[in-house]
Amino acid sequence: MSQNGQPKIAFVTGASRGIGRAIALKLASENACTVIGTATSRAGADRISKFFSDAGLNGYGVVLDVHETGQIQKTLAEIIDRHQSIDILINNAGITRDNLLMRMKENEWYDVIKVNLDAAYFTSKACLRTMMKARWGRIIQIGSVIGSIGNAGQSNYAAAKAGLIGLTKSLACEVAPRNITVNLVAPGFIETDMVAALSDKQRQQLVEHIPNKKIGKPEDIAHMVCFLASYRADYVTGQVIHVNGGMY
Repeated sequence: MSQNGQPKIAFVTGASRGIGRAIALKLASENACTVIGTATSRAGADRISKFFSDAGLNGYGVVLDVHETGQIQKTLAEIIDRHQSIDILINNAGITRDNLLMRMKENEWYDVIKVNLDAAYFTSKACLRTMMKARWGRIIQIGSVIGSIGNAGQSNYAAAKAGLIGLTKSLACEVAPRNITVNLVAPGFIETDMVAALSDKQRQQLVEHIPNKKIGKPEDIAHMVCFLASYRADYVTGQVIHVNGGMY
């Protein structure tokens, strides 16, 4: 909540399920934000609006495909026009197109870079003007442990998430004088649709590489994001915070 008692406006990309959904709900409940969450379809956006309504929280869903640059700019301009600002930006939307580099098609490379890295550039740039004017803002990227350790068959994803680290650290230096913080939360293996699709054997192999011997929950990421979005994190910026049960 802001110092004058007015709720902040938060924007969360990829909020219809998994980590994005958990972040959106936690921000609305714990940080007293009005949260706008994005989905790539009208059904997904309606699902976001419904889970806010069911929880009695302030928020709604909008349709946005972050693969489309023009759509990012148009959607954010409309939201800023409606609410006067976006105070907290969570770049969570992401995709994978796994393949060995020798077999990787160009579209598998460029699609992942565009959604996981380029979109963060466009959303951050669109939100910065009002943050700079208000002399307060929070930009939080959702990265991945893969951006730090790499993974066979995910050179595109690892490159995009590593790029987010560079973007985070550089942008943090640029906007720190205006009391805008920029940080990255790097999840390890989290209970999402992708992990749920694994076989019992594959899950066990994952767990063996995690020191605390369990797969994380979306709420584990949401708790860290809520801290970074709050006034308690005023002196934290340019950081990569790993939430992975000790695996890295």
